[in-house]
Amino acid sequence: MTGRRLPPPPTVSAQAQAALAAPSLPQAELPAPDDVIGWRRHVAEQDAMMMAFLTERMPQDGVTVTSATLDGVPVFIATPDGCDPASRRVYLDIHGGALVYLGGDAARLMAGATALRTGVRVVAVDYRMPPDHPYPAGLDDCVAVYQALLDSHAPEAIIVGGSSAGGNLAAALMLRLVDAALPLPAAAVLLTPEVDLTESGDSFATMLGLDTMLTGSLAPLNALYAGGAALDHPHVSPLFGDFTRGFPPTFLQTGTRDLFLSNTVLMHRALRRAGIAAELHVFEAMPHGGFGGAPEDAELTDELRCFLAARWAGVV
Repeated sequence: MTGRRLPPPPTVSAQAQAALAAPSLPQAELPAPDDVIGWRRHVAEQDAMMMAFLTERMPQDGVTVTSATLDGVPVFIATPDGCDPASRRVYLDIHGGALVYLGGDAARLMAGATALRTGVRVVAVDYRMPPDHPYPAGLDDCVAVYQALLDSHAPEAIIVGGSSAGGNLAAALMLRLVDAALPLPAAAVLLTPEVDLTESGDSFATMLGLDTMLTGSLAPLNALYAGGAALDHPHVSPLFGDFTRGFPPTFLQTGTRDLFLSNTVLMHRALRRAGIAAELHVFEAMPHGGFGGAPEDAELTDELRCFLAARWAGVV
């Protein structure tokens, strides 16, 4: 859905107002659910289109990104300039992209951007995705990389984060770790997380057409990712998990024009009801993914760094 626009409010910065006034990202026509070749072509086309967008929004000056594998899973290791090579801190990053898009080169760019935002070494999972690898392949990859990191890092030295679809996988990873009786990381970071693939929250109606990044329902992509699994299974939609069994302290972020506003708010309330320490940061008029370099984005970075420093206290 497009065309439902409100004027930018005067309560945000000039840069944020300009971002809100810019045209929404176009929606491509999706292939039929069983058209594997069509989906491969569609994903390649969308990734190519998004690369130009991401390259502009995610400059890589000041970071070095290399490729590696951990337990057979491809990863990108991003190290910001000035990072202490002896530091034990590591941020396990899980990229966004509706659980279908933005692997490979796009994931590399996002790894570099995350390293610059956090100021620490980042290990980013280039996880498998549909149409060839539906659930649970991508989540399995995230579990494998986390377990590999445990071979060289204490759990309190690891923080796991993800934005959008990456937030889904980061939260689902926590549930899988509890199921396997593996140690949890020091914290989780869920930035506008896609934690409910049933799209049951209020903002899927109230924000429809207002979010300049997510302009419509992701239901066809959600079904492709699930691959026949129930959309409300906690490992598919972590919002429906039992957090009383364990979950690390969590940082959550969204905005008042974010299609995933309800996802984030409901996740925060579910964690708090379970007694989990959780911070919720809601930014005025911010759409999914932020404003692309406005002062509000810098405020988010400052808040995130404060959270990371507190959770990593005592870990050098």
